[in-house]
Amino acid sequence: MATSKHLAIAAGACLFLGAGIAQGKVLTFDNISSDNQATIPDGYGGLNWDKFSVERDSAIPGSGYDNGTVSGHYTAFNDYGNPATVSDGKFDFQGAYFTGAWNNGLEINLKGYSGGTGGNLLYDKTVTVDTTGPTWFKANFKGIDTLIFSSSGGTDANPNDNGQGTHFAMDNFKLKKYKKVPEPGTLFLSAIGLLGLAFAGRRMGLSA
Repeated sequence: MATSKHLAIAAGACLFLGAGIAQGKVLTFDNISSDNQATIPDGYGGLNWDKFSVERDSAIPGSGYDNGTVSGHYTAFNDYGNPATVSDGKFDFQGAYFTGAWNNGLEINLKGYSGGTGGNLLYDKTVTVDTTGPTWFKANFKGIDTLIFSSSGGTDANPNDNGQGTHFAMDNFKLKKYKKVPEPGTLFLSAIGLLGLAFAGRRMGLSA
């Protein structure tokens, strides 16, 4: 018969297999391209990106892209200042650093949905940012599959430069991406397999 030690091992294995369904990560946007500007490809960070690109800090010195870089040399931005979307599967959006690319007092509205844009709106928050440096926005959006960014307002920080618009720079996008949990039957079979290994080890004198 299985000893209490073997049963504990199997139970622990089941808990281990069922846990850890969300993997935390921070996206810095520094491993997408070596060009001054490039489109963020679908699949980056396990997500789909619509109307998002990256900008190198040195490409436009003194802009929000430069001032808003937190790590490395790149920030993400919303193409042409238009609404931009991050989606695909279930994830938690924990937060990111935001900077106005051209406008001080830029307002960035973030909406988090479950079930796509036609589903349930779970979160709706707005952060106001400037061009002089990054602002950390603690979102804590949990269990969403679609995140929409819309920016508006503010005043041009430097009317004498060549840039204008409601673009924002975003860096160090922090999230947890959910993975599929094994089916209960799979967990049971895994536990049985581990018990079998435990018995085999006992016969070979490898376990007490």
